[in-house]
Amino acid sequence: MPSYYFKELWTPMTIVGIKLFKDDEGHLWIKVRDSKRRRLMSGR
Repeated sequence: MPSYYFKELWTPMTIVGIKLFKDDEGHLWIKVRDSKRRRLMSGR
């Protein structure tokens, strides 16, 4: 299981519980309220 370093990106959707994260490889991840993070799209 790989480990990632995440940086949270602030968006207005954060107010309603939808958070976006960027990992150390440039991939975008999404987290909706209490669910697990899922990869949204690949970077680079």
